Amino acid sequence: MLNTEGRIFRFTTFGESHGEGIGVVIDGVPAGLALDLAFIQEELDRRKPGTSRITTQRKESDTFQLLSGHFEGKTTGTPLGFWVPNENARSKDYDHIARAFRPSHADYTFNAKFGFRDYRGGGRSSARETIGRVIAGAVAKLLLSAISSIQINAWVQQIHSIKLDHTPTDFALSTEESMAVRCPDAEVASAMYERIDEARRAGDSVGGIIACQVSGMFPGLGEPVYDKLDARLASAMMGINAVKGVEIGSGFSAVDMFGSEHNDTFVKEGDHIRTLTNYSGGIQGGISNGENVTFRVAFKPTATLMRPVDTLDEAGNPIVLPGKGRHDPCVVPRAVPIVEAMCATVLVDLLLIHRAKTFPSLFASDKGNQNNDTPYFLP
Repeated sequence: MLNTEGRIFRFTTFGESHGEGIGVVIDGVPAGLALDLAFIQEELDRRKPGTSRITTQRKESDTFQLLSGHFEGKTTGTPLGFWVPNENARSKDYDHIARAFRPSHADYTFNAKFGFRDYRGGGRSSARETIGRVIAGAVAKLLLSAISSIQINAWVQQIHSIKLDHTPTDFALSTEESMAVRCPDAEVASAMYERIDEARRAGDSVGGIIACQVSGMFPGLGEPVYDKLDARLASAMMGINAVKGVEIGSGFSAVDMFGSEHNDTFVKEGDHIRTLTNYSGGIQGGISNGENVTFRVAFKPTATLMRPVDTLDEAGNPIVLPGKGRHDPCVVPRAVPIVEAMCATVLVDLLLIHRAKTFPSLFASDKGNQNNDTPYFLP
């Protein structure tokens, strides 16, 4: 089983939903990065369960322990080790699926591949594994902040048929519903909240779309063949539980356009070349062009329903599974920090690949102004 992501900035997650806990080892972080532990915990708090009635009621503090790789508040260049213990696992909630395959879960495929599975909450296939990804993403965000002006903002753009039809200019979550749904438009967030709650009360579920915008980008990030920026982002997003589609820039809507409409025309503004439109989503030929990188991630409805469902047991016999357990009626709101985290790990990894071809030390004393719009290590 492969559990490691990245080339230079590499992280390996371990643990199961109902095991002792979830951990992550992060390698490739340069020495000298100031670790803001409060920020890392804030990122975990955005993902944790039990924060509103439209999320799973499993109560976990998701408080991390930092085990290695730091000294006097800074990274040492050795692997960072993090551990988050499970505090509220109720494995008995899953006894009824010990010999049954839940529809649209990993139960059947995992069993077919390995001949064995941990049925307690999905085991390794559970979205609880994403704790490690969020921690890695938080460290990646700290590194991005230290060496560039790149900012990552994701938000819920659609829940079921309810859509936010514009790109926000302010990502503040001002109301209870906005915070619960992770949509910065209070009116749309309220409608989304009600739709999720409707599904919850009916024992059903809904899916949705998360949009992400990366600002402060510069031209040149990404490789032209096997490490294309858009390919790495798409792969990272598709690795998140319940994701069924990714669009970069105009995505599938490009098929309705002529090339004369879709081409992003270049213009020069001062010393910078930019484009009048951004159908490319800030990426051309697998390499960033300096415009905002934009993409959307589609999540399916939660597979677990709080109502009886027809399925098969391990012997292939028809059975009816009762609806029970603690599950999100919609996974999309809690996936926002996961999307940001995976985006951050990709950007940092590609930055370090680029840096490996230029300057030898990321935190050199002669690097100049850290707040410069262009990272110091670019040619």
